[in-house]
Amino acid sequence: MEQVKTDQRFKEIVADDKPTVAVFKTTWCKDCHFIDPFMPQVEAAYEDRLRFIHIDRDDLPDLCSELNILGIPSFIVFRNGQELVRFVSKLRKTREEIEQFLDRALEVSGAVSS
Repeated sequence: MEQVKTDQRFKEIVADDKPTVAVFKTTWCKDCHFIDPFMPQVEAAYEDRLRFIHIDRDDLPDLCSELNILGIPSFIVFRNGQELVRFVSKLRKTREEIEQFLDRALEVSGAVSS
């Protein structure tokens, strides 16, 4: 997963036709650390259909404010510069919930391109 450090790089990546999952986290977030052990396997399972990027909310506060990122970790899927769907909740996210979200994101992306 690419670590995005600038607003410009973020905009370049999400402008692509391949759906991009932006994962917003921070170093101090316990729920963010909870997903760390299984996220590499999740990304590997979806890498042919989705691109994953990581944004530390503390590194890009203006972008996160613009995107209304309040809770972390947050997952937002973009395609052609447009937000397709997001997964934000106050509760700790499980691997199963994240995979269900990614499946839904693929469905939405497919419907948009049809």
